[in-house]
Amino acid sequence: MKPEYLPGNRVTLLTTGGEYFPALIEAIDGAAAEIHLETYIFADDDTGRAVADALARAAKRGVAVRVLADGFGAREFPAGPGARLAAAGAEVLVYRPEIARLRLRRHRLRRLHRKLAVIDARIAFVGGINIIDDWDMADKQIPPRHDYAVRVEGPLLATIHHAARQLWQLVRWASLHRRHREPPRIAVGAARRGDMTAAFLVRDSLRHRRDIEENYLDAIESARDEIVIASAYFLPGRRFRHALMEAARRGVRVTVLLQGRVEYALLHYATQALHGALLKAGVRIFEYHASFLHAKVAVVDGDWATVGSSNIDPFSLLLAREANVAVRDAGFAAGLRESLSSAMANDAREVRAEDLKRRSLPVRAASWLAYSAVRLMIGIAGYGSSDYRG
Repeated sequence: MKPEYLPGNRVTLLTTGGEYFPALIEAIDGAAAEIHLETYIFADDDTGRAVADALARAAKRGVAVRVLADGFGAREFPAGPGARLAAAGAEVLVYRPEIARLRLRRHRLRRLHRKLAVIDARIAFVGGINIIDDWDMADKQIPPRHDYAVRVEGPLLATIHHAARQLWQLVRWASLHRRHREPPRIAVGAARRGDMTAAFLVRDSLRHRRDIEENYLDAIESARDEIVIASAYFLPGRRFRHALMEAARRGVRVTVLLQGRVEYALLHYATQALHGALLKAGVRIFEYHASFLHAKVAVVDGDWATVGSSNIDPFSLLLAREANVAVRDAGFAAGLRESLSSAMANDAREVRAEDLKRRSLPVRAASWLAYSAVRLMIGIAGYGSSDYRG
């Protein structure tokens, strides 16, 4: 389904949790009527407790607070922050709380990977940042996780607010939570707040199965100058790969910024299996090593950009619930492009063809075995997409 781009928005880029969490907590503390928050991870750490405390304060002053966390990513949430929020008067739900171990049925792999918050239907936050400390190491010697989110005001709020309420109601009924407070009647902040044109994109298993992927492909296939993509997990299907390679062959500067540290070995080594074909086509590849890259963003031709939760891999593009904001604005695109350029120049290393030749035979074999394993998993789960057959 083609997204509806709406004019009159103000979209503010937020880099890492250092910018995101203060803005989120400030908005929560200013809430008067309603808060919706969705997240894949809601950790019981300093950051998680700070956000939970702000939500609890809102609930205690009469704001309708609704928190939806994923049953796999936020396994500790119900007994930790979730219980404390419920005690404060917030409504808490868990998306697909039961995980069937050793079974790869597709409905078990459908996770809530969206990270968004809507406050009083006048401010929204959308991006890739979970409710968790930015630091992956206890001693904080490694720089914070690199990620992005956006703060949105304007006519796009109507679409985001509707999506948040709709999913809340769906999960509430599926969970047999019949008892709940009636949602407050609230005026959606649809007035113009800026001059940016933007769209809200979701991926689900109903009417929006391919919306995010198709939006990427439309931008890539129409690119004339430059494509820059940063993705924590990058394992595009054949159509997406070929679109990138064809863009490079027609003279577009195509650059991808990927995770350099090994966080999930299977996806890390599966991605390396694609390096050779991409480099041969002229795509430049950078690996981020300063810390863990968690970004899921792109800039095309300096006037289109997207920020959200969706990686370029089969789990995001075929299985999970995701949410992105796409922005058509040269100023916003320039800001994101500058941030990515800085990350590549200062904290990443370029992968070159000679680097691939130096990889040992066991490493090459591990890459192709990992890639084959991911394709097999997708097939077992019932998603035998031709995109992942070659």
